[in-house]
This record gives sequence, C-alpha cells and structure tokens, in this order.
Amino acid sequence: MLCSIGMRIRIFRVRRALSQKELADRLGVSPQAVSKWETDRACPDIAFLWPLCRILSVSTDQLLAPDFSAKEGQG
Repeated sequence: MLCSIGMRIRIFRVRRALSQKELADRLGVSPQAVSKWETDRACPDIAFLWPLCRILSVSTDQLLAPDFSAKEGQG
C-alpha cells in the first residue's frame, strides 16, 4: 500500500520514538499542526521539509518519494 506524506511523517516520527508534541516543539509548531499533517488534513509548509527530515533522520526522497510504501516504513 502506498503511503501519503502524512502517513510517512507518522511512520518516521514513531520510528524515532517522538510524540506529536515533541516533534511539534522541535519544529516550533503546535501539536495540532503535526496531527493535521499526519491525518492529511494539512501539509507542512515547504520551509519545514528540511528541518522535518533532519529531526526524523530521513532524506527528502524518503519523505516525498511517490512510490514509498507502508512496508518500507516498517524498517
């Protein structure tokens, strides 16, 4: 199954053992913003992509690749 960007953010956040609040605090956004990203009700602003990837220890390709699947995210 292919993953949305929101699902990928969640997968990578959980893999790093971060709560939504911890991720939000590190990015300087509200936990509600992170929740909206993860449920695909909103997308992170492009200015957050690099910091988000750095915090989650993933490349922009891993976060944005159109062919990323949930199975890959389980590694």
